[in-house]
Amino acid sequence: MNPEAKLAELGLTLPDVTPAAGNYVPTVRTGNLLYCAGTISIAGGKITHEGQVGKEQTVQTGYESARICALNTLGNIKAAVGSLDKVSRVVFVSGFVNSISGFTESPGVINGASDLLVAVFGEAGKHARAAVGVSGLPRNSTVEVQVVVELKG
Repeated sequence: MNPEAKLAELGLTLPDVTPAAGNYVPTVRTGNLLYCAGTISIAGGKITHEGQVGKEQTVQTGYESARICALNTLGNIKAAVGSLDKVSRVVFVSGFVNSISGFTESPGVINGASDLLVAVFGEAGKHARAAVGVSGLPRNSTVEVQVVVELKG
């Protein structure tokens, strides 16, 4: 099943691409690699999850925030290459969790992004990853995710 059909089966639709908020572009292709700029949890032009995990947010709501970040990234990939079917595999995910000092459950939060990518791409969605707690993110987003994918030939 192609990735976009899988998204539909999951009841998900790709969001409209959000313009870059600074002097950068949402994606850069070099060879067969597509580097995706960090995405935060925005839907309908509004932040869906604000604040720190361990204070205003829980691991579960952080997980949902990471899932939205990954969905936004998929929208950027499709905008860049025309179809998610052109993705050969997900190579790397960097996940940043806006969290309180001493928070140690960042991997559980970033699983929201990882689980979605595996659900959409199957084995090709399995990736190397970093899950890092930070003291703040743009617009007070709970999560920010960066992704690198390999494109088919």
